[in-house]
Amino acid sequence: MPGVRSVAIGAWIRAASLHEQRDSMGVSHLLEHMVFKGTARRTAKEIALALETLGGSLDAYTGREHTAFQARVLDIHVREAADVLVDLVYRPILRASDLQTERKVVLEEISTVEDTPDDLVFELHNEALWGSHPYGYSILGTRDTVGRLAISDLQTLHARAYHPGQTVVAAAGNIVHEELIGIVGATGWAELEPGPDGRMIAPPAVPVAPHRRHVEREGAQTHVVFGSPAVAHGDPRRYTLALVSTLLGGGMSSRLFQRVREELGLAYAVYSFQTFHADTGTHGVYVGTAPETASEAVAAITDELDRVAGEGLPAAEIEAGKNQLKGQVTLSLESVTARMYRAASTELYGEPFQSLDAVLAEIDRIDPTAVRAVCQEFFSPDRQTIVTLGPTT
Repeated sequence: MPGVRSVAIGAWIRAASLHEQRDSMGVSHLLEHMVFKGTARRTAKEIALALETLGGSLDAYTGREHTAFQARVLDIHVREAADVLVDLVYRPILRASDLQTERKVVLEEISTVEDTPDDLVFELHNEALWGSHPYGYSILGTRDTVGRLAISDLQTLHARAYHPGQTVVAAAGNIVHEELIGIVGATGWAELEPGPDGRMIAPPAVPVAPHRRHVEREGAQTHVVFGSPAVAHGDPRRYTLALVSTLLGGGMSSRLFQRVREELGLAYAVYSFQTFHADTGTHGVYVGTAPETASEAVAAITDELDRVAGEGLPAAEIEAGKNQLKGQVTLSLESVTARMYRAASTELYGEPFQSLDAVLAEIDRIDPTAVRAVCQEFFSPDRQTIVTLGPTT
């Protein structure tokens, strides 16, 4: 991206909540926190200062399938960013004395989710949808599991997973591939041992049968999530499902926004969502509404899902949705961070890299027959697991 003066660079580790046992839930996330407590070369404060004093940023997150560490800096500071990342990812000290402090930080993070019902309802829905499978675990863990984790648990995970053989490095911005290779070599990545053979093992995803669950909680709203399993990241129907989701609840012009908010006045927030993993995916709808109107909002969403599943979408609406989806994809890729994520995902999911024009052409090829098939298979109300969080009326 020669028109910018920045670079985003990141390292993705192929280990996350998907690879955990129930009694050690949250270990990947706690390890992600702990590596920032210091390395053989840098204290925790020196890690924080290393890029911030250059005007850059350093961040990390734990997902379902991967744990990522990423930086964004000026193009003249990529080497510094790569040096911090290799230090952080591969050479943390992982001291027992730091664990008690960071454990309290993670417990506060769990409390934040518990105090944010429109976040908590998604945690509850994942558990309802996937049951005992790790897709149903909380990425943060629970108070009990985080409270039990010992420094040896973190050291064992780090020794097993934090190696070049389990890592994907990606960058985007004002940098070319050969320059990135040179920087990676110069900062010591190439000198590291590749680590144990074989990828981290995850059990096959088996969703729970569709059902409805209510969780009692005081509050001014009832939060509702509909959702069901969907296609995997590499499935050719991914863009078709994203198109249907966009038309259903992807903006102010979407069917659900117009029906639930504009016509019925039942909610401030109503939207659709989708997530794609290596072996499966999830799609669904969220709405937050007053407890006394929750049943009406659920009925309105159910009616719209039933209509979409039974009738598909008209050709004119599909064409409008294509334009909307192509615009969203194109605008998102003006961000160096989004470009970095896209580059990483091709390797993480073993997919060929596609140019933006190729992706737009794939969206253009979506036809009413493909849309109808996706609507019938994934959007029927009887496929949806529904979780409500709020007071009983």
